[in-house]
Amino acid sequence: MEHFVVSARKYRPQTFKDVVGQSAITNTLLNAIENNHLAQALLFTGPRGVGKTSCARILAKMINSDGNETGEEDYAFNIFELDAASNNSVDDIRNLTDQVRIPPQVGKYKVYIIDEVHMLSQAAFNAFLKTLEEPPKHCIFILATTEKHKIIPTILSRCQIFDFKRITVKDAKNYLKYIAKEQGVNAEDDALHIIAQKADGAMRDALSIFDRVVSFAGKELTRQAVTENLNVLDYETYFESTEYILENKIPELLIQFNKTLAKGFDGHHYIAGLASHFRDLLVCKNPTTIELLEVGEDTKNKYLEQSQKASQDFLIKGINLANDCDLKYKSSKNQRLLVELTLMQLASITFDGEKKNSSRFIIPPSYFKKIGITPVKVNVPQAAVPVVKATPTPQEPAKPVTPKIVLENGIASKTKRTSGLSLKSIRAKKEHQIRQLDVVVDEENLPREPFNQDELTEVWNAFVTKIEGEGKFNLASILSIDKPTLAPDGFSIQLTFPNATNKVEVERQSFDLMSYLRKNLKNYDITLDITINEELDTKYAYTPLEKYEKLKEKNPNLELLRKTFDLDV
Repeated sequence: MEHFVVSARKYRPQTFKDVVGQSAITNTLLNAIENNHLAQALLFTGPRGVGKTSCARILAKMINSDGNETGEEDYAFNIFELDAASNNSVDDIRNLTDQVRIPPQVGKYKVYIIDEVHMLSQAAFNAFLKTLEEPPKHCIFILATTEKHKIIPTILSRCQIFDFKRITVKDAKNYLKYIAKEQGVNAEDDALHIIAQKADGAMRDALSIFDRVVSFAGKELTRQAVTENLNVLDYETYFESTEYILENKIPELLIQFNKTLAKGFDGHHYIAGLASHFRDLLVCKNPTTIELLEVGEDTKNKYLEQSQKASQDFLIKGINLANDCDLKYKSSKNQRLLVELTLMQLASITFDGEKKNSSRFIIPPSYFKKIGITPVKVNVPQAAVPVVKATPTPQEPAKPVTPKIVLENGIASKTKRTSGLSLKSIRAKKEHQIRQLDVVVDEENLPREPFNQDELTEVWNAFVTKIEGEGKFNLASILSIDKPTLAPDGFSIQLTFPNATNKVEVERQSFDLMSYLRKNLKNYDITLDITINEELDTKYAYTPLEKYEKLKEKNPNLELLRKTFDLDV
């Protein structure tokens, strides 16, 4: 069996040109060597797998090279690599300082590469200070660490510091494409992109993952094979989830989330990925920000296509909901319910139902376009109620008899009488008021001018005075119970009443109120938010309906009596 060499070792950079994603540092070191301006103490710091040790070895080889070498020269006698994790005592540093005094036998410099230097003890650091500050002219120290903050300031001040950055996803993907070509692996662009993302800026991790998925999938490296082997959520999951959300398909969305959990994925990972997916869709909305989308070409086309289906307002609300769920996930006692509730809220953002349109008493033209009807003005005919004459008798003159007929969409039909306090009558009254309006309204160009608390109070008092002049003293007194307060969002008006009766009365007659406020404040986004202060709510019955409910609790037969004789409360 042939010995296998992992890609991280096999393709370790041999020159500065081979180093991926650190062009600023490699160019600086090359110029320092050419101009004989190289410091004697260097500190390479940065995350794992970004090329710190590789650059140290390349630098050590280059400063001992005079350009006349034939083939690969061995500078092992001049390059010393120390592991500070196992050589971290004062005695180890003393042995090092003793070796430093001996000049090199081959080449110009002796190079000491001390890896994980932050592992040195406090005493070892102090013992190393003098040698690091004034080393012999034939000696160069290269310190490497992933945790610069653990190194004492006196060491940092004696070194020339080079901060290695994380390797970008694009650079890592391009290098993986080169490695795949070298090994004869046919790899999809999206597959390499997922590996680069999973590596999190570390080239060594990317190569290790590459070896792992090649062992799993063979010479044909597909996106599906990579996601299956790495156990990561595929882009398709989030594309499908977003389609369900945009189409308001809550049952299908919850079933898909359940399948995701069944595959072993965490709900936290799923909702965080969904927030990132919304962010990527938002990035695609503007051509100038598409470059922030770090995905393959095929996947980028899918993002561009789906971004056209989602509005910017929807994406911003979706990101806020998903991010809020992400923040609450760890502290939640029922984490699955939290995610499911968030998914239902996301699927309800674009739902054009009764609840969404209740704040605006104008039917938008988009509603009629959906159902294929051209909006027209509805005129109720004057002579819609027929008169039926009874047969006269000699003792009694003929009298006209009018049956109970209610107009329904302009058509006369016999219906049962509706109670004035029922929800059905309130809804019917509201629909009648809507039908009286000219529904052909350009919703997008309605005025939405900002207003302040003083303007709201002035218009509110004017409306109260107006309805008092019309004889609506009950409604006027209810509206005077609490002072309207403008919410921070700038268009929601908040009221607090002591009982539900006041709230119901205001909601029944809110059409005139909202029309007056929207017209005079020139803002058609105004909504009314009414709450009940339970502490002020009494347990006594004031209205006929409340008295009837109290009596019905004592004698349930009252309800049977009311239904039998079709009585009204």
